[in-house]
Amino acid sequence: MSDPRQNRRTRRDTLQRPRLTHPLVRVNGVLQRASWDEALARAAAGFADTRLRHGPQAFGVFSCSKATNEVNYLAQKFARKAMGSNNIDSCNRT
Repeated sequence: MSDPRQNRRTRRDTLQRPRLTHPLVRVNGVLQRASWDEALARAAAGFADTRLRHGPQAFGVFSCSKATNEVNYLAQKFARKAMGSNNIDSCNRT
């Protein structure tokens, strides 16, 4: 069971901190506002580049036991099918 004080602090901190409302991408070392399409394309290109240069085993997924079974299933499916990696772990073991 979680500590209620921790939950209260987390909610307060989340509400008080400024939050991102749009994606940011790094251009020449500076974060700049981008469209979702551009941000997702850059993320996908980064995954593809890493896989090409270092092989599929350079990629791994660590999922959370608090996520739903469906989310964990999608995470492992993405790692295995899209990235070609069996490096999948979860905090369920710890």
